[in-house]
Amino acid sequence: MSSKPSIALGSDHAGYHYKELVKAYLTGEGHVVKDFGTYSDVRCDYPDFVRPAAEAVAKGECDLGIVFGGSGNGEAMVANKVHGIRCGVCWNEMSARLTKEHNNANIIALGERMFPKEHLYAIVDAWLNATYEGGRHQPRLDKVDAM
Repeated sequence: MSSKPSIALGSDHAGYHYKELVKAYLTGEGHVVKDFGTYSDVRCDYPDFVRPAAEAVAKGECDLGIVFGGSGNGEAMVANKVHGIRCGVCWNEMSARLTKEHNNANIIALGERMFPKEHLYAIVDAWLNATYEGGRHQPRLDKVDAM
């Protein structure tokens, strides 16, 4: 059994290629990955795939999640509609690290049109390897979680 977190993935057509790259990468790193689709780059609607991924994290079926789209913005909006989810849009290593350190994000949203694929794994690793700082950030998260 893996000691690494299990990760839910969800995507629309615009994020499909990055999802597939991250799925192979995470599996190779020893993570259990649950792919909620989409399964091609044929046009589709991101809520159909992002919401089930976010619900799997909220229910504890997966430890963390990564959702993908063209920009990541719509995907983050959908994920954040699920109670218990804290999803941040990430576009570089710093944004990924800080969304975990300051916001304890349990899902990140990545936009395939927003950064080159050469940065993809570094962004994912920055988030996965970061640690929530707690402290001054916790009262804010308590307010968010109470909403």
